[in-house]
Amino acid sequence: MANGIIVIDKPAGWTSMDVCAKIRGVLHERRVGHAGTLDPMATGVLPVFVGRATRAVEFAAEGGKEYVAGLRLGVVTNTQDTSGTVLEEKPVSVDRAALEAALAPFRGDILQIPPMYSAIKRDGKKLYELARKGQEVEREPRPVTIYGLEVVDQTGPADYLLRVQCSKGTYVRTLCHDIGQALGCGGCMYSLRRTEAAGFSLDQAVTLDALLSAEDPQSLLLPVDAYFARRPILILKAGPEKKVRNGAAVSVPQAADGQYRVYGESGAFLALGQVSNGLLTTIKSFFEV
Repeated sequence: MANGIIVIDKPAGWTSMDVCAKIRGVLHERRVGHAGTLDPMATGVLPVFVGRATRAVEFAAEGGKEYVAGLRLGVVTNTQDTSGTVLEEKPVSVDRAALEAALAPFRGDILQIPPMYSAIKRDGKKLYELARKGQEVEREPRPVTIYGLEVVDQTGPADYLLRVQCSKGTYVRTLCHDIGQALGCGGCMYSLRRTEAAGFSLDQAVTLDALLSAEDPQSLLLPVDAYFARRPILILKAGPEKKVRNGAAVSVPQAADGQYRVYGESGAFLALGQVSNGLLTTIKSFFEV
């Protein structure tokens, strides 16, 4: 039975759910979920959780995300990227220095108005469903954090690559749109590659082709405890391990307060646990029943 995490380098043209469906078939495991949806045009890091590891998906919001985004100045579209209908085109007189200067207000804690072409719901309907009918509704600005934002390359007269490090919930295409508006010429996103997500990076990712051609696809799975690698380890003897398996709290007077990866003496990963005042309780169990 397949259990673990596989970090996929998602190809363009695939939805995140397409990837999950393919992995479900390859590994013959119905329990498959992903962390952090990527739009079809986007590529890059898509962590996919398989089997018991799906219990860790809820923690996927931890940590920020990093992208390399293509910004095209002088073009505004209804989707804020080049997959949409062009609404406006303007000549661009902005150079790289002016673009770099314009990025400063977009760093740190900012407010973003979500795009109409998004899965956010309004009165039970997704915004993109309304947008496809030609409807536009007012959206409340949402707080997001841009931890890092820099120009890494110029790829055309009005095309630039930006490195964006951001919090969960950030719309990078909206960031591109807003930067274009601030410069007075408009802008949209022409490419997006995610380089980090949920603590995983591109150097840990495998392509779908590699997965499909692997003699033993399960060998590409990372153990679920790798996802919690930044937390300290707590190893329990047989008695306390049995209590944890039964859902009971365990006395661990030697352990400082905080979250731990909890293991049995055999090395089996049991749970993500919380220690408070010398008492260990289970946040989420991962042992095989």
